Amino acid sequence: MAKKLTLVTGGAGLIGSQIIEDLNQNGNTDILVVDHLGTTDKWKNLQRNFFKDYYEKDQFETFLENGNSLLSEISEIYHLGACSATTEKNASYLIQNNFHYTRKLAEFAVKNNIPFLYASSAATYGEGEFGYDDKAPIENLKPLNMYGYSKHLFDLYAKKTNIADKLVGLKYFNVFGYGEAHKGDMRSLVLKGYEQIRDTGKLKLFKSYKAEYKDGEQKRDFLYVKDASKISIYLLSERKYGLYNVGRGQAETWNELASALFQAMKAPINIEYVDMPESLKGKYQYYTCADMEKLTKVGYPFGFTNLQDSIKEYVRFLSLEAK
Repeated sequence: MAKKLTLVTGGAGLIGSQIIEDLNQNGNTDILVVDHLGTTDKWKNLQRNFFKDYYEKDQFETFLENGNSLLSEISEIYHLGACSATTEKNASYLIQNNFHYTRKLAEFAVKNNIPFLYASSAATYGEGEFGYDDKAPIENLKPLNMYGYSKHLFDLYAKKTNIADKLVGLKYFNVFGYGEAHKGDMRSLVLKGYEQIRDTGKLKLFKSYKAEYKDGEQKRDFLYVKDASKISIYLLSERKYGLYNVGRGQAETWNELASALFQAMKAPINIEYVDMPESLKGKYQYYTCADMEKLTKVGYPFGFTNLQDSIKEYVRFLSLEAK
């Protein structure tokens, strides 16, 4: 039987569900979705899309360990499934879920010559003391939290075992967009802010604890989920293997994001700066900005959606959903 099945792990998540939606628009419905739905509303993201079958992550992992005829049909893999909580403190869980599982799936892909894409993270860059350059050596990077370290471990493993040039690894920056409602406290500030402004007319931002940054002037490289999906599909379909940043290459402040959100919601700007939790103060990134030269050089043709347009469209989706 010819291989024809696209595997998307984390297919009910933010980026995974958008990738499936875009694959559907490209005529591909031969998709195997793997995820862990638990007790969240993540299942609602599955309703948007068409796919051939669904398996829970633990069940699919047993297929990898014990064998299953389904595996022989897989033609490409988008591995987005992971614990994405940057505040997760269970290091053993993160190692198992984000490192060991990724390693197992990558080794299966390489052994069977299956194109493989996996989600790394901008959190691997830590404070950015070595920059945000995806062309630089990764050995010196020092993530600020266990989530970032669990992602960094696989990047290192792929390099040390010489399989990195057979994989597409993506260091996603601050991705936001429709499909993230299930993420609880890990939802983007766009969604949290939308709900705050809708309910109270006000948006809360963290105060700054560094003299060089005023309150709300901390900067992030914000990326719309639709762009994250386009980049992912392009790199895997064109077999552009390597480790890439996935951002816009533009750092913007939380205040700029807030202004765009108030404007999209047609509400007057009303920001309250609040104390940052003590647990975050030593693990908080004040600045992120992806170096996007590598993606540009491999010929990515679609460009990026600016922050204002992304938020405007996202707010429209949220408003329609509420009706």
